[in-house]
Amino acid sequence: MTPNILDVSQLEPCEPLERILASIPKIKSGEYLHVLHRMTPEPLFPILTKKGYTWHMQAGKQVPIELFIWRDRDTTAAKLVQENTSKHPK
Repeated sequence: MTPNILDVSQLEPCEPLERILASIPKIKSGEYLHVLHRMTPEPLFPILTKKGYTWHMQAGKQVPIELFIWRDRDTTAAKLVQENTSKHPK
């Protein structure tokens, strides 16, 4: 599976949040969204929880933060995230 990658690392505030929120409904079963970000998007996390998503965040290789987002209870996506990250998903 090829991950859906969203690079918001160069966008001005509010736009990263808006782009992420516009992208998450497109996440299909067994898929995750891989977000490249310059900072920890704290306001995003309660929104993700409310909308039924979970996430894993880690230090990035080419950007400060990498965020992996998938639908709650999607064990296939969670396993893919675990296989493709340096740590276990949240």
